[in-house]
Amino acid sequence: MYACSPWARSRRTVVGAAAIVVLFAAPSAHAGPIVDSAGSCDDQVLETPFSQWGDPANYVLAPNGTAENRARWTLQGGAAPALGNETYFVHGEGERYSLQLPPGSSATTASMCVGLEHPTLRLLARNDGSRASLLRVDVLYEDARGEVHSLLIGGVVGAAQWQPTLPLPVIANLLPLLPGEHTAVAFRFTPYGAGQWRIDDVYVDPWRHG
Repeated sequence: MYACSPWARSRRTVVGAAAIVVLFAAPSAHAGPIVDSAGSCDDQVLETPFSQWGDPANYVLAPNGTAENRARWTLQGGAAPALGNETYFVHGEGERYSLQLPPGSSATTASMCVGLEHPTLRLLARNDGSRASLLRVDVLYEDARGEVHSLLIGGVVGAAQWQPTLPLPVIANLLPLLPGEHTAVAFRFTPYGAGQWRIDDVYVDPWRHG
């Protein structure tokens, strides 16, 4: 499995996308639903879930990123927790569920705090349906007026076995609307085509050491 992100094709493209996000900043900010519900970056717990794939970086679990229940997810079009955890149990033994994403569905995390030190998103995924299906990943964020926007950050090509995605650039972490040059984001996962997707253990890399 690999993640093919149009924002990662060149340094110029990434810088251009970042500039688009920063343009929404304004001196007078008004918090909207994503900013209002985000927790603090100071309370985040560090883990190393992808070390068995040669990635020793610290990561922070997205809100209910283990998908053990519906809490803190916005699920549409038949998306739902389903029996069957990802097979590596990177977050912990004993977990039983992942999120099932049939065609026409979407799943959106609750909001979380990120900043310049939170550059990438990574998760476990599989696709039991058409190999031509892609899993679209968008970051949701607010401008300084409190209006919610979305930005495509990558497309995942799945296999029938659980595998980690490649890191996807968060991009919207460049718009500081929270104290300490932080902002709030949520992540939306949408299958395209006739895929039968499962996702689990959604993490953000905070570039921080414990």
